[in-house]
Amino acid sequence: MTEPGPLRKDSPKPLYKQLEELLRAEIVSGVYGPNQMIPSELELSRMFGISRMTARAVVTQLVNEGLLHRVQGKGTFVIEPKIPTGPLAYQGIREQLESMGYSTSTALIEFHEIQADIQLARIFDVPVDEPLYFTKRLRNVEGTPISLHLSYVPKALAPTLTGDSLEAEQLCMVLANDFELTSASVTETLESVLATTAEARLLGVERRFPLLLLTDTHSSKTGRVFEYTKVLFRGDKVKLHFEYQRD
Repeated sequence: MTEPGPLRKDSPKPLYKQLEELLRAEIVSGVYGPNQMIPSELELSRMFGISRMTARAVVTQLVNEGLLHRVQGKGTFVIEPKIPTGPLAYQGIREQLESMGYSTSTALIEFHEIQADIQLARIFDVPVDEPLYFTKRLRNVEGTPISLHLSYVPKALAPTLTGDSLEAEQLCMVLANDFELTSASVTETLESVLATTAEARLLGVERRFPLLLLTDTHSSKTGRVFEYTKVLFRGDKVKLHFEYQRD
């Protein structure tokens, strides 16, 4: 690691701003890599001849920006960059990740038949107690869990659907290839939620950890809803990218 350059006390730019820009540049360039600890506030104050209060303010700013995070009793570390993914409406998360070069795997947690409650009956426009398939899958990237997928499909529309195919293939592809169910329109919502105990255990985080909840409702050309999926993303691993163009 190269020695950091000195701060210029004769510069019109304040010392805290100079240090902030220096540390940010070193993080972006990889001088301090992901999960690497940066010098302590005391060390920064000695290295650059500034007060510890100034060093703390600079580190706090970079923490607030999402570049650093503090670990109680250990120090301040560079945050691993989040994986950028787009909406799942027309391209599954697995396909997106693999196109970016990530190694993925899927663990099937549950697959069984349930009966539609009032909420699901309204979503699918079916009677209460209508048979649905429910599947819960855990998506891993480079061996780390990043998302939990909860999906519902009316049994009448995919009568021979099985859980075996869902570890090797995305649900959207199975529905399209085996049952000719393709999305003509998708309603998508995004909100922030806190992990339940069960969700936290599967995703490898603490209870009440912040998660991103993306909900997709897929309809066919006839307007029939054939899939309702909720995806819980780890907020520390994934960021969702949306892009719109005006006609």
